[in-house]
Amino acid sequence: MDYNDENKQTGGQGPQRPRKSNSGLVKVGIVGLVAGLLGGGIAYGGASALNNNNNGDTSYKNGTTKVANVTVKSNSDATKAFSKVKGAVVSVVNMQKQSSSSDSEGLYGIFGGGSSSNSNGNNSDSSSSKSSLETASEGSGVVYKKSGNDAYIVTNNHVVSGSSALEIILSNGKKISGKLVGTDSTTDLAVIRVDAKYINTVAQFGDSTAIQAGQSVLAIGSPLGSQYATSVTEGIISAKKRTVPVEDESGNQTGDATVIQTDAAINPGNSGGALINLSGQVIGINSMKLASSSSGTSVEGIGFAIPSNEVVSIINQLITNGKVIRPALGVGLVDLSNVDSTSQKNTLKLPSSVTGGVVLVKIYNNSAAEKSGLKKYDVITEIDGTKVTSQADLRDVLYNHKIGDKVSVKYYRDGQQKTGTITLSESTSQLSSSSK
Repeated sequence: MDYNDENKQTGGQGPQRPRKSNSGLVKVGIVGLVAGLLGGGIAYGGASALNNNNNGDTSYKNGTTKVANVTVKSNSDATKAFSKVKGAVVSVVNMQKQSSSSDSEGLYGIFGGGSSSNSNGNNSDSSSSKSSLETASEGSGVVYKKSGNDAYIVTNNHVVSGSSALEIILSNGKKISGKLVGTDSTTDLAVIRVDAKYINTVAQFGDSTAIQAGQSVLAIGSPLGSQYATSVTEGIISAKKRTVPVEDESGNQTGDATVIQTDAAINPGNSGGALINLSGQVIGINSMKLASSSSGTSVEGIGFAIPSNEVVSIINQLITNGKVIRPALGVGLVDLSNVDSTSQKNTLKLPSSVTGGVVLVKIYNNSAAEKSGLKKYDVITEIDGTKVTSQADLRDVLYNHKIGDKVSVKYYRDGQQKTGTITLSESTSQLSSSSK
């Protein structure tokens, strides 16, 4: 993050973006097929055993079981909410150029030969390569706007990353092409444009600041790909605001995200799908889940969604500019709550009355923080009139401003409270890599 380049978390487990790959479908397909065969075998054996016990006697007259003549009305809030939004949730197929050998399409390729070689070890002329578009991964998306001839879909940046083309599969199964409008890797969001004539349902965003822990929610998307499109799972909001480390496809930590935690099942392919309340409003875009660590610990029911208020802010900028430009302090931070009491007293020299804030552990050269006079180990407790207890609080304030805005700040240095004014500048990535 622009304001938090040094924050690290440990523990062997980390949120992973539930991205779908082709190999995932193959593995699931194999498991399903084996389970089906076992079920058939058990059913067949059971029937044989019963026939043997009857000794050929077919005079039993007990086959009179009937379906109860009871009608259950299932028009619950959940079913109403799902019906309202399901038409706006789509599958997003990431198509990428793949090199293939002409031989691989024939019998030689089928039997594992790949490209043939001559006696000198060089590929023969018959194995000339060609490039074609193939499905690299699948995710989900939400149609949120129609304007003139265009309709817009929000999804995750990692769903569309590296794409040569995008195919959108609507809830009715129709396939249409999509064009990328803009992406933002920091929040893992992207916007896709499609022809509005194919769109019948548009989702509405709700206020993510109004949600509550324990509130019922639904997650809608395409877990494991479009084969299971428009799947819905139900759960609750486990936490309104979590700060979690974000990793790229290589496993490198790229920053932190402030997200909604839910126990509604989120699986590979759900990325970019909708987290909705029981009024049928989108309150989050599903993005990550907590996966098992190498220690073998099983993790269930911990998924994360990008809050709708942040989503709206980002996608509006992507449509307008094609990218997001953020203000920054130009610092590395750590939450005060993660600093031990001895360090708070001896190093930071904080009075015992200060229990929340963020500690500046790095100041970048030529940054807004340096120019305003902030120093390493200053503890920010308030910015722009808003109390700061964590990095998430600080980010919420910063991202409501533009580059060049002036914001007030309260902080502690050597046990003394001080005040100042910061003129927000460009993001940390644009600053000098050197720091104090």
